[in-house]
Amino acid sequence: MRWVLSGKIHKAIVTEADLSYVGSITIDAELVEKVGFWPNERVLVVSNTSGARLETYVIIGERGSGTICMNGAAAHLIKAGEEIIIMGFELSDKPIEAKLILVDSDNRFVRYM
Repeated sequence: MRWVLSGKIHKAIVTEADLSYVGSITIDAELVEKVGFWPNERVLVVSNTSGARLETYVIIGERGSGTICMNGAAAHLIKAGEEIIIMGFELSDKPIEAKLILVDSDNRFVRYM
């Protein structure tokens, strides 16, 4: 068994960073569905801006809002305006076809990669 990439949102822009929230990353429901993430799924978030990397879990945001919000302690590492990659992984005994999506600067779906 190996951990393999199952989904990726590429070049998303963080719209908010909310220190007072308990934790997690809030992602627009449309993007969550397109990439195949589940609510509460563990994800790796990497900032192309600062180089910060962290693990957290998915909270579903308002559909069509473009929301990408770093919540809780994660907001210390990744701030509003940073460009990020959000990756989910699956434990599998064989290769899988990952769903990779590219978004624009407003976090709107552009295309599958």
